[in-house]
Amino acid sequence: MKHSHTVCKPAGLLRTLALAACLLGVASTASADVADIKTRGYLSVATEDDYAPFNYIVDGKPEGFHKELLEDLKAYAKTQGFDVRQEILPWTGLLASVSSGKYDMAFTGALVTDERLRVFNFAPPFASAQHFYVKRAGDNRLSDIASLCGKTVGVQAGSALLARLPELKKMMAAKNCQMGDVVEYPSYPEAYADLANGRLDYVVNALISVNDLVKTRGDTFAKGIAVSGDGFAAWPVPKASPELLKFLTGFMDHIRDNGRLAALQTKWFGEAFPSMPKEPVTNVEQFHKLAGME
Repeated sequence: MKHSHTVCKPAGLLRTLALAACLLGVASTASADVADIKTRGYLSVATEDDYAPFNYIVDGKPEGFHKELLEDLKAYAKTQGFDVRQEILPWTGLLASVSSGKYDMAFTGALVTDERLRVFNFAPPFASAQHFYVKRAGDNRLSDIASLCGKTVGVQAGSALLARLPELKKMMAAKNCQMGDVVEYPSYPEAYADLANGRLDYVVNALISVNDLVKTRGDTFAKGIAVSGDGFAAWPVPKASPELLKFLTGFMDHIRDNGRLAALQTKWFGEAFPSMPKEPVTNVEQFHKLAGME
């Protein structure tokens, strides 16, 4: 693999593992569990403000997959004797706020990663985060893995996507070729801009984000094939809150069984994910096995 180089800009790295690792080095013991939540009377959830189609703002109001699912969570929590209170905030610092006990959980599309599993358990995944490549619409040079060899790829700096590029490198090695230059960006809009203007050959991102991009900008971009094993989007819960994890597992069973989960997945993600793991993800070894990374 050739040397990576980073496009340096002063913007914050909103969805990076580097930020998470910096802020989440040590789990807090201040996290509440279900007994504390019932005593308090409510579960506090932190959601994002700019991560379509999971959570985003339209005309000052929340929209997206989690906006709708929040109503189901509130109804389910009522049956357990407590309310749900939501606070919307930027991604930067969101996971740190959860790990410190300011909020009980992150109700957003966080990707399961090795680094985050040091601090959090994850509720059963609600969406695939397998990695796919994106190319310019009409670029017939790119199709299979071999066609990506030697080409320039863009990815967000420090992200889960960057951390799993070695899987694509192995796929290329099996085709007797190597990965080209890797360009790291502060954010995906900047990477997509360079893809559109020809500075990149392709960009790697998670499935839901790729589907949303192609849905809204299909005249410019086209979806390629998978370039990693499985990946998962799920809700992070502090390690010190095992009963809350059990509560969320029950909630996932509930919305899976009544069809609500599949309906919202299809509406917001373009497809349902019936083969997602039904158990929480609690350690790196389990995650690697589920994701086919062994």
